[in-house]
Amino acid sequence: MAQVLEFKLPDLGEGLTEAEIVRWLVQVGDVVAVDQPVVEVETAKAMVEVPCPYGGVVTARFGEEGTELPVGAPLLTVAVGAPEDSPEGSGNVLVGYGTQAPAARRRRVRAGTAAADGQTRRPGTADAAPHARVAAPTPPAAAPAPAEGPVPVISPLVRRLARDNDVDLRRLTGSGPDGLILRADVENALRTQAARAGTAAGQAATAPAGTAGERAATAPAGTAGERPAAAPRAGDGERIPLKGVRGAVADKLSRSRREIPDATCWVDADATELMRARTAMNATPGAKISLLALLARICTAALARFPELNSTVDTEAREIVRLDRVHLGFAAQTDRGLVVPVVRDAHTRDAESLTAEFARLTEAARTGTLTPGDLTGGTFTLNNYGVFGVDGSTPIVNHPEAAMLGVGRIVPKPWVHEGELAVRQVVQLSLTFDHRVCDGGTAGGFLRYVADCVEQPAVLLRTL
Repeated sequence: MAQVLEFKLPDLGEGLTEAEIVRWLVQVGDVVAVDQPVVEVETAKAMVEVPCPYGGVVTARFGEEGTELPVGAPLLTVAVGAPEDSPEGSGNVLVGYGTQAPAARRRRVRAGTAAADGQTRRPGTADAAPHARVAAPTPPAAAPAPAEGPVPVISPLVRRLARDNDVDLRRLTGSGPDGLILRADVENALRTQAARAGTAAGQAATAPAGTAGERAATAPAGTAGERPAAAPRAGDGERIPLKGVRGAVADKLSRSRREIPDATCWVDADATELMRARTAMNATPGAKISLLALLARICTAALARFPELNSTVDTEAREIVRLDRVHLGFAAQTDRGLVVPVVRDAHTRDAESLTAEFARLTEAARTGTLTPGDLTGGTFTLNNYGVFGVDGSTPIVNHPEAAMLGVGRIVPKPWVHEGELAVRQVVQLSLTFDHRVCDGGTAGGFLRYVADCVEQPAVLLRTL
């Protein structure tokens, strides 16, 4: 006799307490194998495919796409332990789940067992099938809808935003590479729709009434001294929930401002020699070195000389904790908002290894496949806001870190070089730091060392 087991939303790590269902990967009646991904969820950190620790037949799903569930809430139920099945344990351990539960033998998903999609269900309720279906699945209630034609969209969040707001993606022209449709393109389309709706509403409001009786019928109810309540209009604006990545960023920045007494210092540096050094390095055969990797290498060398800035503050113990490993975060702007992937043990990597890891994490950020582990545990952040075409900024410290180095754009500017005025490649460097971990002398020393390495890369070679 089959045993029905309930699979709950597991703790996905790093203190996350909730997740939003983005896409179900299985239907009621499908056969799932141990560790098969069954649902794609969005946490405050990343998009995650959640594997099921049981093998068997899906008998119920809980929550529609777009529903936000707390950790520990039921996700689905699976019928396991049929007589022909042999026990098999999951090799992966989800937080809160062991590997001793009975599991069905791995089998292929049977075609034709998906539930019809036309039913309307309340969010958070079970999408359940009769237990008889486990033994004898019924044919599908309706043929699946024909697949859509190719649309240049990668992000499932962009597709969902368009679907929820009835935006036809085929009518949009993407602003991304090769015509890729970005979230901003969908939001621009929504703003255009709202503006048109507001214009139509204004025209209707100013249209003259036909007869006196019609004018009386449209007059607001109440006494002569009362003013009618203002009805919301399309042009009044929109409310965007602070949730998911945007909400997590808002919470972290607010906490940083509340808890960290930060200060900022900055300096202009002549980056001409650094740019020449990079050109020379990339002229030789082998992997190309990115500018971000060179700046990261300079950062790790500077942190070795000024370890106070690679630390955190334990407010309860009233202690400064100096960290002996550099996990370097870097700011990356994506369709889902600002994220800060982390390069583990950056102090042990050379420029080539840093370049490869930056490229891997950037691609994962762009496609929304970063894991919670990729986005947590940083000890120092490098923020290259020069890619936005700006010269300077005052970064907000990425709590609970102690400092962030900001790098502006590198542009030709007049500069006194060797006693003469010349056009040089100049960059502004800014350091925001937690004033509890060090004073201005230490912060200034760190920033001056970074600037010296930018101006004379040989300085870095002398200190290695």
